[in-house]
Amino acid sequence: MSVLEANKQLCRDYFKAFLAGDKAWWAQYIAPTFVRHDAGLPFEVRGPAGVAQLHDALLPAFPDMQLPLLDFVAEGEKVLVRLRVQATHTGPFGDMAATGRKIDIGVLDLFQIRDGVLIEHWAMLDNLGMLKQLGALPA
Repeated sequence: MSVLEANKQLCRDYFKAFLAGDKAWWAQYIAPTFVRHDAGLPFEVRGPAGVAQLHDALLPAFPDMQLPLLDFVAEGEKVLVRLRVQATHTGPFGDMAATGRKIDIGVLDLFQIRDGVLIEHWAMLDNLGMLKQLGALPA
C-alpha cells in the first residue's frame, strides 16, 4: 500500500474510532500535539484528550451519528475527506435541549499526517444548515 493510500486509510480509521470512542486508537494515532481547527467549537481540541472531549460533547447529543465518507483526496502529508454527518438530536447539545430532529450536513475535513500519526485537522462543517435543521434558526 502506498503512503497516500495508507494516509487515506488512517482517516477512515479515525472516523470509526471517533464514533466508537476508541481511546486506545486515539492514543496510538493522534499526536499529543494534534490540533483541530474548528471555529464552530466553544473549546480547543488538542491531542487525544481533546478528541475525547469532542466525542463526549457530540455523541450524547447525537447517539445514532453516522458519517458516510464520500471522497478522499491525498497529496503529500494531507488528506481531504468529504463526508456527511447524519444523526438524530436526542440529547443536550451545548445549551440546546434535545429536539428529536434529524440532521444531515456536509463536512470537509483536511488532515495532516506525519509518520502514520494525525498531527493537525481543519474542519469545515455546515453549521448554519445544522442550526436550521435543528430549528434553532429559521429554515
